[in-house]
Amino acid sequence: MGTFKKEQSRVGREGAEKKPGNLRVKGENFYRDAKDVAKVNMFRGGKAKHNAQGELVRAADFQSNEVPKARVQPDRRWFNNTRVIAQPTLTQFREAMGQKANDPYQVLLRRNKLPMSLLEENSHIPKVRVLESEPFDTTFGPRAQRKRPKLAVDSLSDLANASSERQNAYEEKEEERILSNPEPESDVTMAARDAIFNKGQSKRIWNELYKVIDSSDVLLQVLDARDPMGTRCRSVERYLKKEAPHKHMVLVINKIDLIPTSVAAAWTKILAKEYPTIAFHASINNSFGKGSLIQILRQYASLHSDKKQVSVGLVGYPNAGKSSIINTLRKKKVCNVAPIPGETKVWQYVTLMKRIFLIDCPGIVPPSSTDSDADLLLKGVVRVENVSNPEAYIPTVLTRCKTKHLERTYEITGWSDSTEFLCMLAKKSGRLLKGGEADEASIAKMVLNDFMRGKIPWFVGPKGLSSSEEDASKNGDTLTEETIGEEGQEENTNDDGKEGAEEWNGIEESKDAPSADEKTVAESVTDE
Repeated sequence: MGTFKKEQSRVGREGAEKKPGNLRVKGENFYRDAKDVAKVNMFRGGKAKHNAQGELVRAADFQSNEVPKARVQPDRRWFNNTRVIAQPTLTQFREAMGQKANDPYQVLLRRNKLPMSLLEENSHIPKVRVLESEPFDTTFGPRAQRKRPKLAVDSLSDLANASSERQNAYEEKEEERILSNPEPESDVTMAARDAIFNKGQSKRIWNELYKVIDSSDVLLQVLDARDPMGTRCRSVERYLKKEAPHKHMVLVINKIDLIPTSVAAAWTKILAKEYPTIAFHASINNSFGKGSLIQILRQYASLHSDKKQVSVGLVGYPNAGKSSIINTLRKKKVCNVAPIPGETKVWQYVTLMKRIFLIDCPGIVPPSSTDSDADLLLKGVVRVENVSNPEAYIPTVLTRCKTKHLERTYEITGWSDSTEFLCMLAKKSGRLLKGGEADEASIAKMVLNDFMRGKIPWFVGPKGLSSSEEDASKNGDTLTEETIGEEGQEENTNDDGKEGAEEWNGIEESKDAPSADEKTVAESVTDE
């Protein structure tokens, strides 16, 4: 009796205009909401009822063709823009983006909820539609109507000054472009070259690259520490900035055991101004930079906590060490590796943790008009055994390497040119043809392989390298296997036994890692 009174009073409190199905009556629909009640009523409705003459008496659910009258509420909110931003807020957004857009350690979250088209400045220059304002037939020819040209200046001196200002502005922009991109990549090749030097540019390779880019949330661009700027894929960087700005790029300087520590630190400092940069040495037993790389991957996984998984793609030049980095992170051989380019043929998915997956990609070589055949060969793009006339590239090797390093490596001295160098090395190693002639082809291939595999010390240092750093590089101050083992021992202890599918709970930020306040741009404005 009391329960019935309580239910009746509750009906009165909640209002008589509500449907009985929305009320939770104890004993009837106490554990069902309005949606479940409607579903049960639909099941109980059954079939349509007809009379003896076959006429429809009661239609079943969703069978009636009668549409109820629908009216739109006369409210101005339904007829205005749903997402409106004021001009002061837009100015504040634009200032915040201008300050933080080029910072590699700032990550923009909730990009799809921000008016990015309003924040970014339009770089498109509108065309001057001269023919629409002054048609050609009314300006020139027998039916010309124009008496004098329409200029935006009053005198010839003003025209000369405006022209000089435009020329100066163009020269400044051209200098900035050359300084920012000293070796621009283009699809124009000035001279014909052998087909062997077009490796890494086939349609199949580019299809594999774009599959990796589309499937990845984070891209690791692997660079050769001996020539980081020469092994950068600037076309991929431009593609990400233009077509996929929501994807993250990290530069990994691999093979730092082949260069002096001061040069590795200088390159890391220079490249860190553009992207997050990590110095790395790929080795299953004695690695360097493994802990830092895993930490930054966990930070990106924490930023994308709404995603079920985070895919990390590795791109770069052939023979840069992409597969070796994957084997180092997994601490076992999961990808085939070889000291020759072109070992990886197709992309490959590898599980690093429960939410982080690695994608191996074949090596790509962006077309460039500035790279000669010798440059491509010494970058490790082409297999040496497939090159015809390999002795023609030995002079380039002699110019890039110091004489004392060659003397210490091959234990020969006193050569004057590349031919004499090959003859002396052939006599020392016993590679002679009939009549005691030197086998220059086989010796040249051996020297080229030693150059690319790190047996001969060489590197391309940054322009601002100090004299003390040059002296250190001359003395051979490099990261050996022993020093790498000592320096990487502490960071590798945290990763032992954590192979395979394992989930990291949270992230561990280092001292140099960005703070939580620096990880978002204009987030406070969005919250407001």
